[in-house]
Amino acid sequence: MIDVAKLAGVSQQTVSRVVNGHSNVGPEVRERVERAITQLRYNRNSAARALATNRSMNLGVVSYSLPVHGSALVLFGIAEEARRNGYATSLVSIPQVDSAGIRAALDTLVADAVDGIIVLAPMTAAVEVLRGLDHEVAIVRFEQGSPASSTAVSMNDALGARLATRHLLELGHETVWHVGGPPGWMASDARRTGWLAELAEHRRTVNPEFRTDDWTADSGYRAGLAIADAPSITAVLVANDSMALGVIKALAERGVQVPGDVSVVGFDDMSEARYFQPSLTTVRLDFNEVGRLAVERVLRLMGGEPAELIPVIQPELIVRGSTAPRRP
Repeated sequence: MIDVAKLAGVSQQTVSRVVNGHSNVGPEVRERVERAITQLRYNRNSAARALATNRSMNLGVVSYSLPVHGSALVLFGIAEEARRNGYATSLVSIPQVDSAGIRAALDTLVADAVDGIIVLAPMTAAVEVLRGLDHEVAIVRFEQGSPASSTAVSMNDALGARLATRHLLELGHETVWHVGGPPGWMASDARRTGWLAELAEHRRTVNPEFRTDDWTADSGYRAGLAIADAPSITAVLVANDSMALGVIKALAERGVQVPGDVSVVGFDDMSEARYFQPSLTTVRLDFNEVGRLAVERVLRLMGGEPAELIPVIQPELIVRGSTAPRRP
């Protein structure tokens, strides 16, 4: 430990805090210590640490619909931040969001003696179940579109939809149509709310949204075929990037140019969005930060620290090639 402290330029107490998973170490200092540990091949004995702290050094994660872009990135963020703090993660995937499934997943993780639990099921049904549960371990959940909370990490999806809708209106489009996400998802509701609010503020016509069954490109493709049959549509906000890809493909097959005839905005800024043809204008959300904040908060709750409000993660509009001024 002395050699690690010397190489990192910190005290032995700081090295000990990093090794034992304490959260009160700055990210830059923690990174220096971890680099020194790796360079010197210092053996961090998790079993000994667990005995010393009376903890399993394991965090549980309950996840629904892992293939969905956001959920997968949040899980990656959780695993990385947990590792940085000396914790392993145990994942339980639930096939559907209901009281029985969530309770069973939580009971499984509690039986495995995890120190804290993070729930990745940002759906209305999950929130209702979790708020009515009383477990002996710290639980932090991921919600979308909710106000700031001390036990939930949230994103301002509604603002993201407003930014996207405003961008299209400022390009001269009379109104904006919406390809919505599947029912029951908090993101679907929040993004729809933001779209409606921005149109109402500008006193623009609200047309029925295209509803979908899931978040896939196939759902977007089916919506895109309907859009292609409506020549009055010049601007569309799509509830996620995968569906936007399907919309663009359907329009191209019908001879509708993007953005010449129809401007398209996606949501999430998946890594492939810049490689769409045309590159996709979209709303960026930092899902990795969701994972980091979730781990940070569950560790604080485990340590009995005051439950302050978790900052809501804010969106950013990324303008690329799929939007353009409306043609005269």
